[in-house]
Amino acid sequence: MSIVCHAVWTAKAGSEGLVHDAVRQLAPLTRAEPGNLVYQPYIDPEEPSVVRIFEVYTDAAAFAEHGRSDHFVQHALRTAVPALEHRERDFYETLDVPAS
Repeated sequence: MSIVCHAVWTAKAGSEGLVHDAVRQLAPLTRAEPGNLVYQPYIDPEEPSVVRIFEVYTDAAAFAEHGRSDHFVQHALRTAVPALEHRERDFYETLDVPAS
């Protein structure tokens, strides 16, 4: 069972570019973490102020380690989060399904 996080970041008006840039910096560094399986940010072109991030980690410890990483602190907590109007996260567990 893996841990899934679906994050939704809504940028303050005029801060969309800053938030997008922070996510662009964060993504490759997060993908390089040993416990990260998927890190995919995406937007609806009709609503660029809302960045959605689909994340999958091997376990809760890997997700916790991500939250303590230097790159998360720098690009998310210090850069993007202060430029957000709203931030939410939902957590899930994967269903183990045998290969066919």
